[in-house]
Amino acid sequence: MSWILKLKIIGTFVASLSSFPLMFLYKKFPNFFTSIFSPVNNSLWEHVKVIFGSILIGGITQKIIMLIKKVPVNNICFSTFISAIIAIPIYIILASILFSLFGERSVIKILVTFIAILVAEVISYFIMKRPEFKLENYTIIFAIITYIIFVFITYLKK
Repeated sequence: MSWILKLKIIGTFVASLSSFPLMFLYKKFPNFFTSIFSPVNNSLWEHVKVIFGSILIGGITQKIIMLIKKVPVNNICFSTFISAIIAIPIYIILASILFSLFGERSVIKILVTFIAILVAEVISYFIMKRPEFKLENYTIIFAIITYIIFVFITYLKK
């Protein structure tokens, strides 16, 4: 099994596992810090923030493993950011369809979250197999800016 595939499996597992506590973090500990990572209300937009953050956590885990094992892998930051962005419309479309058919249920949110993360990580796998992109070094800045936008919109909607 290639290192890229191993990293993607680990990233998918970490992103999926981290998404569930993030969904309930603000309810348990309501404050500004937890509102950065967790939904403050039950809107689709707030759950997208969780998916974005979970995929970033999975990507950070992959990067740490890559650095510890000294594995030369291309585009890990770029592929993580792109997969986090791709997961947004996947989640919104699937959740909208399933919520309209079955209502807003926690089981559906969990299922759609996992599907969005899985599809995004598969796309990320193919990006990592490509030659290195020139934007790889700037991707962390893009991710931080995107997360700041998420937080801004969270408080803009209140």
